[in-house]
Amino acid sequence: MTQGLADIMAEYRQDPEVRCVILTGAEGYFCVGGDVKGMAAGGEKRTVEQKAADLRRRMEAVRNLHEMEKPTIAAVEGAAAGAGLGLALACDFRICSDSAKITSAFAKVGLSGDYGGSFLASQILGVAKAREFWMLSPVISGKEAERMGLMTRAVDPGTALEEAIQLGEQLAEGPTLTYGRMKRNFRLIERGATMGELLDSEALNHALSTETADHKEAAQAFVEKRAPAFTGS
Repeated sequence: MTQGLADIMAEYRQDPEVRCVILTGAEGYFCVGGDVKGMAAGGEKRTVEQKAADLRRRMEAVRNLHEMEKPTIAAVEGAAAGAGLGLALACDFRICSDSAKITSAFAKVGLSGDYGGSFLASQILGVAKAREFWMLSPVISGKEAERMGLMTRAVDPGTALEEAIQLGEQLAEGPTLTYGRMKRNFRLIERGATMGELLDSEALNHALSTETADHKEAAQAFVEKRAPAFTGS
């Protein structure tokens, strides 16, 4: 399933018909992380190198969610733990229920972490707070996660997907190419770009945006005092 998720995210990243991606779970849960009972039972014997290579392939789901040049949203009910938290943090927006249980979980099962969670949490919370969250592994509510900034918005239980779909429809009707160029600028910041490098990127992406049909439509709509009709082109 995790390899399938990585594959479909790679497909959505390249598909021009996809204007927004919403990731959610089933039966009232987002993702509770790895199968700890399976871990305790052991499995097929593989080398460290084989384990690392297999996990790295599956973790491409996170990179594609985070880097695809279109909006991504996580709709979190129940719990987001371990790798599940990494998947949620990889999205641009995270809508969770007030009662959702959010935790890194790794320290409790003697693992250092995966699915990009430490990088993503550091970007959102700052390195010191992320280190605390990873090493102490508290379980916090969706409401507390919203207060921390870990989640974008906390909503009534059972409504996270509905709220995510409403937001997704709004974003899908927006200027998709422009959103992608915004994300390019933010990725440079994540990589530690200097102000000069960021200004270069902003100048280029701004210039590229002026050539889009969406920019021209938005400018005309502003003059005509009407809502723009974006086509994502």
